[in-house]
Amino acid sequence: MNRRDAERQGRRAESLAALWLRLKGWRVIARRVKTPVGEIDLVVRRGRMVAFVEVKARRSVDGAGLALDRHRLKRVAAAAEAVAPRYVKPGQDMRIDALFVVPRRLPRHLPNVWHG
Repeated sequence: MNRRDAERQGRRAESLAALWLRLKGWRVIARRVKTPVGEIDLVVRRGRMVAFVEVKARRSVDGAGLALDRHRLKRVAAAAEAVAPRYVKPGQDMRIDALFVVPRRLPRHLPNVWHG
C-alpha cells in the first residue's frame, strides 16, 4: 500500500471511529489535532470525561493491537498533554483511549490505555 492509500484508509477509519463513538454517546470535539510532539486522531467528550483517541486500522485485531505500542502511546500522551488546556475544562477528567477498526468487525473501543 502506498502512502496515499494508507492516508485514505486512515481517514476512513477515523470517520468510522468518530461515528461509532457518537453512537455510544460521545461528542467529537476535534479531529487530527497536530502538535510538535505528535498527533491525536480524535478528541471526544462524554459528560465530564475528555478522551484523546488513537485510531488504528489494520487487517486483523492482532495487527491493530501490535500497531499500538508503548512508543506510539507515549507520543499520543505527550500530544494530549500539550493540548489538554484547550479541551479539558476545570472539573473534567481526561484519558487516552484506542479504537481498533478491522474489516468485517465492529470497531473495538479500548478506554484508558495509557498509564504513564
